[in-house]
Amino acid sequence: MATRKASSKSKRPVARGKSGRPPRQRHAQAHAAHRAKASTGSASSTQKWSHHVMETSDAMDIEHDIFKTGSAETIAHSLKQSSARSRRRKGTPFQSAMSMLNFYINRAGKNLPKTRRATLQQAKRKLREAFGREP
Repeated sequence: MATRKASSKSKRPVARGKSGRPPRQRHAQAHAAHRAKASTGSASSTQKWSHHVMETSDAMDIEHDIFKTGSAETIAHSLKQSSARSRRRKGTPFQSAMSMLNFYINRAGKNLPKTRRATLQQAKRKLREAFGREP
C-alpha cells in the first residue's frame, strides 16, 4: 500500500468578504491605528480591548449611540433591523442582536447607571418579544 505525502501548502481558495479582502486583512488599518496609539504610552493605551472591539467589530452594523439614546423599544427595534440586515453574522439574527446588547451591558460594567441598566434590561425583554421568544 502506497502512502501519499501531504504537501505543506494548502490549495484551498481564500474566502473573501464584500470588500474583496481576506478576513484577516479587513481591519488592517484600524488594527494598525490601534497598535500605534497603544505604543505611544499615552492615556489611550489604557483603553480596554472591548472598546477596540466596539470600534472595529465585523459582527454587525448598528446605529451610532443607539444604546445611549432612545427607549427600550427603540433599542430593540434598531437591533432587530440591524441583525436581520447583516450578512456577516454567524448565528441567527436573535443571537446576534442579544449578544450585542449583552456585550454593551457587560462592557459598561459598574459605570452604567441603574436607570440606564433597567432600560437596557427592558430592551432585552422587548427584543425577545420582537423575535417571538418567551421571556
